Amino acid sequence: MGGIAGIFHCGTVKPVDPARVERMCDALAHRGPDGSGVWTAPGVCLGHRRLSVIDAAGSPQPMQAADGRAVIVFDGEIYNYRALRRELEALGAAFRTQGDTEVILAAWQQWGPECLSRLHGMFAFAIHDLGRRTLFLARDRLGVKPLFMAHLSDGSLAFASELKGLLAHPLLRRDVDPLAVEDYLAWGHVPDHRSILKGVEKLPAGHFRLLRHGAPPPPPQRWWDVSFTGRRRGSERDLEAELLHRLREAVTSRMTADVPLGAFLSGGIDSASVVALMAEASRDPVRTCSIGVDGAALDETDSIARVVDLFGTRHEARQVNADPFEAIEALVAMFDEPFADASAFTSWRLCQLARESVGVALSGDGADEALAGHRRQMFHTHEERARLLLPAPLRARVLGSLGRAWPQADWVPRPLRAKAALLALSGDGKESYARALSVTGPEQRAALYSAGFERLRGAYRAEQPMIALMEGAPARSGLDRVQYADLKAGLPGHILTRLDRTSMAVGLEARAPLLDHRLIEFAAMLPERMRVRGTRGKWLMRKAMRHYLPDALLYRPTHDFAIPIAQWLRGPLAGEARALAGSAALARTGWFDPIALGRLAEEHVSGRRDNARLLWQLVMLDRALVRLGAIG
Repeated sequence: MGGIAGIFHCGTVKPVDPARVERMCDALAHRGPDGSGVWTAPGVCLGHRRLSVIDAAGSPQPMQAADGRAVIVFDGEIYNYRALRRELEALGAAFRTQGDTEVILAAWQQWGPECLSRLHGMFAFAIHDLGRRTLFLARDRLGVKPLFMAHLSDGSLAFASELKGLLAHPLLRRDVDPLAVEDYLAWGHVPDHRSILKGVEKLPAGHFRLLRHGAPPPPPQRWWDVSFTGRRRGSERDLEAELLHRLREAVTSRMTADVPLGAFLSGGIDSASVVALMAEASRDPVRTCSIGVDGAALDETDSIARVVDLFGTRHEARQVNADPFEAIEALVAMFDEPFADASAFTSWRLCQLARESVGVALSGDGADEALAGHRRQMFHTHEERARLLLPAPLRARVLGSLGRAWPQADWVPRPLRAKAALLALSGDGKESYARALSVTGPEQRAALYSAGFERLRGAYRAEQPMIALMEGAPARSGLDRVQYADLKAGLPGHILTRLDRTSMAVGLEARAPLLDHRLIEFAAMLPERMRVRGTRGKWLMRKAMRHYLPDALLYRPTHDFAIPIAQWLRGPLAGEARALAGSAALARTGWFDPIALGRLAEEHVSGRRDNARLLWQLVMLDRALVRLGAIG
């Protein structure tokens, strides 16, 4: 576990200055405070920062194979490494350490790229094979661990666990990709198919690259995907039993560590389920932690206390004051790219609390994507059924006309807001879902852009890649398609980026058992009625966990935890909001219409409208550009 970085010359083999990789690793020191190392050979240099979790004393990196013919740097954990080790030993492999890093090396030497399908875990790693003169870069199935890459002007490829590692290289250009700005404003983060800087790529989840000295670098190759085309047969009871088995398997496989282990508690069904299964498998009380924020609208204290009492956990809770300026600076430093999910601040403070007593924490992230728990997925399922009842021309003519004529009424209760529902039903389901998922819609984005930025953006719209994902999904239904898109796009770019950066910022390993690939593959084959039924998502999971959790927890309304951004932007951050139109770095880019930005800020500060989410996005973009030293 930790951070990795390196440089590889794809064309003419040139010597690599190890000091450059050392600087790249120094920028990742927070990911691995327990050790560091650099290894170099003609045309290649690999670096590592270590967070010791398994075989703390015996697995330093970079690590050479026993025969000296391959070297690895690795970030992550392989949960089935002991079983793989026994299999490799039977094939003649010899091991010098007790950890998982050497197992990956031996698996590579035995099976080559096919070794990836045997690895169960979260990982991003680089293996230099001296005999084959190759560099093998790989990322786990769901994208739990990140990997950034850039082709540089000297013919080399540089890679690092975070963008800040690449920023430490003197040849990296800092020109902003305007299409990444479009993506960011749509989603609140820069998705994995793009980077905020031109020339920087993210290795996609479930992909690898195999580079050779003297050969042009090939594109990434996909080695894993999830299919929704099959349907698991069986009774409700049998499917429930199998789901529970896979949930147990996912949790228990992630409870191996040579450091203290704990779990996050948020008050929802996902983290409660993880804690319940940990308690079942553990002889000792599970260590749990939770955090509250002064001024936040949502209080989960009662729900968390119920889980603590049910399972007798050793719980640590803390109430913190969310200072707006601290939140901005912390998040910008953690994420490098602009990231507008303000709950990341709370996640960071939760990780700080967990790190005081444990080295590894299990998280409930991922169940909504895997088991259809998002409200938007449920609404989309019902909308798709309604679309089947009416021909597309009739929907477009009648419902579209009604939707356009219906007044915009953000002040009424959500169920009574008919305009969005009518417009959604009038059009294509995939486009409707992409719009529902976006933080800022295409019309609102266009209203902010300057004529110059419109020329840079051209015909591209952020929703297009999401729609293309749904169109090409291995799926049978509308629900299948939107779950596929959420797993492939929203999960690595948003949820897992938040989990990785906030945990690694404090040297904590966070594991997400509900994203075990065997669980994901099983859930993708469940009949729709086992995922969504009536107004409930995650239907089969709720049934399976009723043996552990009371109905009051299983069927409680879902909430979005948020810090008080709207109040901040009318109070201590009002000046930041107003500066967007004139004095902020963002205004100097010329990308935005200053009149539109000024109106957006004044409407919010005066209380006439709630523009908090969009203003927060713009403030975070402004600060990220300043920190990157980037230009348009």
